[in-house]
Amino acid sequence: MRRAGGARTRHALTLARALPLLPLQSHSATTSATTPDQAASATPGGGSPIPPFHLAIPVADIDAAREFYGSKLGCPEGRSAATWVDFNLAGHQLVCHEVPGYDARSTASAVDGDPVPVPHFGLALPLADFQALAARVAGAGIVCELGPRLRFRGAPGEQWTMFFRDPSGNALEFKAMSKPENLFARYKV
Repeated sequence: MRRAGGARTRHALTLARALPLLPLQSHSATTSATTPDQAASATPGGGSPIPPFHLAIPVADIDAAREFYGSKLGCPEGRSAATWVDFNLAGHQLVCHEVPGYDARSTASAVDGDPVPVPHFGLALPLADFQALAARVAGAGIVCELGPRLRFRGAPGEQWTMFFRDPSGNALEFKAMSKPENLFARYKV
């Protein structure tokens, strides 16, 4: 994933900061962005900046969330208080709010023959980053509920996918499109 002149895109830069132990395919690329502000202004394809997404989720135990998102997934911690904590998830703000007794394990929707947990969130990654994250997840002892596996084989939406849950049952999906340009392709399944 490169811009003109070989600079890494904002996604690759922020993923490197968010998952510092995750080896990225684009680590060897050179970049003119030397500060977080410069990196944040880098854009895919040289277009408009992509604003960071903010997602706040409930968790049953804030310390378990710190262990999972911080230690196991490698997301740097930002601001925090006694009952909430911000994480940098590939340049996006993920906020975990403690709600004692919360458990998200409840519903699923059939997708390509699998019971996909709903709701869920995650990232669409380059294939090499997806494979590295899958190895990291396995090495951290995180059990995948689905995958890693190839779904929609031969269709425009063909993708590698894996689902796993945080300690509070929140479902995460990470995927890698076989053809990244088809991430937003419109077609009937």
